[in-house]
Amino acid sequence: MEKKVITLDLTGCKYLGELHERIRVAFNFPGWYGANLDAFWDLLWSECDADEVVLIGVNTMPDELIEYMLKIYVILDRKVDERKKYSEIYDDIKPFSYKIES
Repeated sequence: MEKKVITLDLTGCKYLGELHERIRVAFNFPGWYGANLDAFWDLLWSECDADEVVLIGVNTMPDELIEYMLKIYVILDRKVDERKKYSEIYDDIKPFSYKIES
C-alpha cells in the first residue's frame, strides 16, 4: 500500500484565519471545521488517514504565527504518539509522522 502524504504549504501565511484555512484545505476537512486547535485535534484524529504530514514554508511566517505553530507541533506529536501506541495493538492502524521541510 502506498504511503498517504499531506503537504501543508504555509509559505507566506500571515494570519491565523489563513493558517486554519490552509489546514482545512490541505487536510480536506469539512467546511464546518472550527478553525481552532481543539477542532484541529478532533479532525486530525477522526478525519485524517494520512501516514505523514509535510510542512513547508513555516520559516516564512511571522513570529506570532510561529509561536502558534509550536502548539500545532504539540498536537502533531500527540498524533504520532497515539498512532504509535495503537499501531502496536491493532493491525489496521499504521504509524503516523510529520516533518518540517522549511
